[in-house]
Amino acid sequence: MTHQVHAFEPPERFVAGTVGPPGERTFFLQARGGGRLVSVALEKVQVSLLAEKLEELLSEAQRRFGVELPEAAPPVGGDNEPLDTPVDEEFRVGTLGLAFDVDTATVVIEAIAVGEAEAEVELGDADDDVDEEPDEPDDDLDRLRVRLTPEATREFIERAKRVVNAGRPPCPLCGQPLDPAGHLCPRHNGYHR
Repeated sequence: MTHQVHAFEPPERFVAGTVGPPGERTFFLQARGGGRLVSVALEKVQVSLLAEKLEELLSEAQRRFGVELPEAAPPVGGDNEPLDTPVDEEFRVGTLGLAFDVDTATVVIEAIAVGEAEAEVELGDADDDVDEEPDEPDDDLDRLRVRLTPEATREFIERAKRVVNAGRPPCPLCGQPLDPAGHLCPRHNGYHR
C-alpha cells in the first residue's frame, strides 16, 4: 500500500485547533501551504505534550547550539483564527516526532498515522501473537511533516496551550472537567453541596 507524505517546508500556516463544543471537541493539527490544506486528528493529550516537548526542544537547541530564540509570545498575540475549512481528516495521528535541524535552524515536526498494529491493540484484539511483526512498517504510514522557524514554533506552542485550556473548566476539588450541569464529584462521594 502506498503512503502519503504531506510535507510543508515551511507552511503558510500550521496550527492546532478543535471542532465541536467543549466536552465533545475533536483536536486537529492543520497545515496550509502551496494551495494545499491538510488536517490530521489527534488527542487532546497529544496536543498538550507536543507543546510541552517543543518548548523543551527549543530550550535544548538554545543551550546546545546557541540558537537565538524569541521570547514567549504575549497571550493576546498570534493566530487566533478558527481552523481553515473544510476540515477533512486525512488520518488519525499515532506517533509524533520532533527534531531540530542545526543546518537550517528549524524545528521539524512529523505526525505519523496510527498503524494497523496500533489500531488492533487499541481495539483489544487478543488473537494477535505478541512477537508477530506488524504487517505494515512505519515507512508505509501516512505522515504530515512541517518545518518551522523558532519564531513560528513559539507561536504554535502558545496557540496549542490556548486551545487545550479552552475546554471545560476543571472541578476545584477533583480536577475532572465540569459540565454546564455540574458533575458527581468523587471528593463528595457523589453528593452535591
